[in-house]
Amino acid sequence: MIAMQEELNQFERSEVWELVPRPSNQSVIGTRWVFRNKMDENSIMVRNKARLVAQGFNHEEWINYKETFAPVARLEAIRMLLAFACFKDFILYQMDVKSSFLNGFINEKVYVEQLPNFQSFNFPKHVFKLKKALYGLKQAPRSWYEILSKFLLKKGFKIGKIDTTLFIKIKENDMLLVQIYVGDIIFCATNVSLCEEFSKCMHSEFEISMMGELNFFLGLQIKQLKE
Repeated sequence: MIAMQEELNQFERSEVWELVPRPSNQSVIGTRWVFRNKMDENSIMVRNKARLVAQGFNHEEWINYKETFAPVARLEAIRMLLAFACFKDFILYQMDVKSSFLNGFINEKVYVEQLPNFQSFNFPKHVFKLKKALYGLKQAPRSWYEILSKFLLKKGFKIGKIDTTLFIKIKENDMLLVQIYVGDIIFCATNVSLCEEFSKCMHSEFEISMMGELNFFLGLQIKQLKE
């Protein structure tokens, strides 16, 4: 119950939706809770998470959504970055964007039902009109990628020509590499001050969990040895 309330508090902070009268000519989709335990590199549970997911499987293309494609880093690209960082003796860092999809705006009109046990006392028949993307919507990954990529481009990054989930920033003689995997981000630089600058930059725009030096990512266990 606490994890569910935390998720709804995040919705309120992000202004994900607004309560409106039920539309007469628009379908209203349901939602469901998805629960999971977050583990560390030793398979020890570190926290319980509850995520509210829209039942977007009944959305029709060109009616409820349009373009949905969003690039996702391949495991080979992650391994190449790890190898490059090892070769250059870079320290890799990791951060997590909390509820990343909730940052992406949507242009379509999408309505979802109120949640059982969390209904408005004054307007129990109203529904939520989404202003931002919700997990489960087919356009959610693309909306998040557009928000993040536009932000990074404004901050002086360039998108990789082959891998569009890799962002590169050159500052004088130093280089910062940022690899995106949905809401998980790993990064390294020739100068650690660039990593600190990037962390502050992301904190100023998004709600971030800074996880420190990279040691576990997508099932890969990483040991960064300092000589």
